[in-house]
This record gives sequence, structure tokens and C-alpha cells, in this order.
Amino acid sequence: MDDAGQANRLGEYLRARRALVAPERFGIPAGSHRRVAGLRREEVALLAGISADYYLRLERGRDHNPSAQVLESLARVLQLDEVEAEYLVALGASRPRAQRQVRTERVPDRLHQLLIALDVPAFIEGRYFDVLASNPLAVAFSPRLTPGQNRLRSLLLDAEEREFHENWSAAVTEFVALFRRTVGDDLADPRAVELVGELSLASARFRTLWARHDVRQLQGGTTTVNHPTVGALSLHREKLPVDGLVLVIYYPDAHSDSAEKLRLLGSLATVAVENTGSSALRAHESSPDES
Repeated sequence: MDDAGQANRLGEYLRARRALVAPERFGIPAGSHRRVAGLRREEVALLAGISADYYLRLERGRDHNPSAQVLESLARVLQLDEVEAEYLVALGASRPRAQRQVRTERVPDRLHQLLIALDVPAFIEGRYFDVLASNPLAVAFSPRLTPGQNRLRSLLLDAEEREFHENWSAAVTEFVALFRRTVGDDLADPRAVELVGELSLASARFRTLWARHDVRQLQGGTTTVNHPTVGALSLHREKLPVDGLVLVIYYPDAHSDSAEKLRLLGSLATVAVENTGSSALRAHESSPDES
């Protein structure tokens, strides 16, 4: 990627974010003759205290060295929160990166052991939201948490996943913003290019959200899902960075209805694993002796 192409990542972000700022926030009448969504370029420049010509150069990738003061002023005008402002400053400081090969993400043995020891749904995800390892209860919780699945792809393209999340729209918005922050401006990354291209072709929702350039920070929360076997589950979710990977854990409030349902799900998962093992053993015993 050449220098201008890399610098224009900043321009793309500025255009996307100014389109989301209502002029009325700064006392500017929206009117009926505005041809652009959000603020005009010259309005952003005026409010940020810079020249319209300089701001135009930033949007078009013709200025490669905006000062921290300029970026902070733009963050204020664009109503960016702390995470978004940090992302803007990082874009302003970006330099071209060499094309790199996809690296295989590996889960250390001790994390596999940790997953086995946990009696709640838990799994390991990588940089691109690929599920790298999971415990049996996680798979019983959702088959989309089987190793080899991609959480972003499942969320956007799997009809069952849409039904699974009580607030699917909010979940998608959060995941895309997390992914944007994870890959940052490093779209020379072959895996990121592949995934963004696939989802852009297959999902209008992804195209819309990706164009907004929203970014969010990795954090936990509370979610409600509709499990096809045990019904609604209200669970806390923690996302813990470990060795460049993320350990995700779902757990209920103690003595809650969801805790009872999760125990039932665990029992069903145990029976399923035992039945699978018994079936495999019977198949082995009934096979002809090849010795």
C-alpha cells in the first residue's frame, strides 16, 4: 500500500464520523437544502479552528502529519468518546505497513486445561473472532462456539444466531465495532481483508456498520439469549485477554433461574458426550478384526 493510500484511512474515518454529527448540536440549522448528512467539511474546519483547505487535505490524504492538537480538536467536534478519539490519533500517526503472512493462532495447553476446569460456558477466540477452543458446555450453549467457527460470520450470516440473541441488532453493532478496533487501520492484513470482503459481499448490515467506522473497547457485560432447549438465559459475559487471545466466559447470577437452566444444560451436554463415546466404542467393537 502506498503512502497516500495509507494516509487516506484517516480521511475515510473523518468523512464517516462527520456524517453522523447533527448540525443542530452546534447551533447550525439543518435546513432543507443541505446536500450532505451531518456536518459539512467547512463547518468541521471552522469548529475545530483550522482552515477549510487544511481539513480538505486531511480528508483527501494529502497531509500525512496532523498534529496531536489538530486531532484532539477534530475529536471534540466529531463528538468522539475516549476510545474513538484514541483510534483517531492512532490513524493520524499511522505509517505504511508491509504485507504480512497470516499467522496461525495457537491456544496454550494450560488454557485448554482451564476450559475443562470451568463449569460454565467458556471458549477462546482469536484476533479475528475465530473460535480456537471451547469447553463442552460452550458448545451446548451454542453450536456456533465449536472450534473453527467465526463469531462475526455466524452472527451476521447464520439465521439461528439471529434468533439466539434477544437483541441481535445491538450484538452485531458491538461485534463490528470491536472488530474495527482490533484490526485498526491494518487492512494490509490478509485475513482481515478476506473476512471484510466476504462479509461486505454477503451482508448489507455489515456494509452499513463498517462504513460508520465505529470502534469499541473489549469489555464484559450482560446478555440475554434464547436457547432452543432450556429457553431464555440471562448471563454475564467476561472477555479476558490472555497471551494475545481472549478468554470469553458466560456465567449466571447465583441461585437464579438462569443458573438452574445452565445446570440442566450441563447435564444434557454430559449425557450427550457419554452417548457419543458409547456409540464410538460400540462401533469399534463391532468392526472386523483387521489384524
